Amino acid sequence: MQLKHLFLSIPIVIFCSCSQTKNIAYFQDLQSDTILQQVVQPVEITLQPQDKISILVNCQDSRLANMFNKPYVATSLGMGEGYQQAHGLSGYTVDSNGDIDFPVLGKIPVQGLKREEVENKIKDLLVSNNLVKDPTVSVEFLNLYVNILGDVAKPGRHAIDRDQMTILDALGKAGDISILGMRERILVFRQEEDQQKAYIVNINNTTELLSSPAYFLQQGDVIYIEPNDMRKRQATVNGNTVRSGSFWISVTSVLTSVAVLVVNLVK
Repeated sequence: MQLKHLFLSIPIVIFCSCSQTKNIAYFQDLQSDTILQQVVQPVEITLQPQDKISILVNCQDSRLANMFNKPYVATSLGMGEGYQQAHGLSGYTVDSNGDIDFPVLGKIPVQGLKREEVENKIKDLLVSNNLVKDPTVSVEFLNLYVNILGDVAKPGRHAIDRDQMTILDALGKAGDISILGMRERILVFRQEEDQQKAYIVNINNTTELLSSPAYFLQQGDVIYIEPNDMRKRQATVNGNTVRSGSFWISVTSVLTSVAVLVVNLVK
């Protein structure tokens, strides 16, 4: 009878071992009422050559403001769900020298500036040149994005829509990591000056996550979610994988046959 019970328990053991949840939950080191310390200082997006921005000038005299605004266009950049050009305005591209060519004011250096700093700079130039007395200036990103590849629900380009974008924001845009994606080894590739750097991010460990230089993203970053060992084992030629129904039907059938045979032998 002991042999009978042993074989009958085999299917249960197999199914239980395949459903382990190790390394699936985020932030596994957190305890109740934990106070988190931000090790890496918040990093805002700064403009670089080839970046594109929209600039909208408003003032009491709308005809005067229109001198500094490019015409409206109806286009979509196709970079992430719902992403369109800000305000419907045609944009300004930062040239190789880090400048934009702004109406009346001419060349304005913006490389290395934050979005708010560009707003203030244009506003000050308009006032100091006696062009507009009371302007309000709005600057928005147009073509800034990160690439998210690998085991996520929605891989591809996703727009940067905020000044401080974290890797958690990016994963949210991509529909989160799949159950079979590695959370403890997320690769972030970044171009820094003339070097291509790679960072490894572990979102299972909050302390490591918040201290990573890649926690705050920059435009052009490439995020790769590596498949875990179970996903790799699924890559079979005939497609009969552990996630397919045919695989589990076959396993269940074989184990049931073995269990019935053993039961008949021990009677």
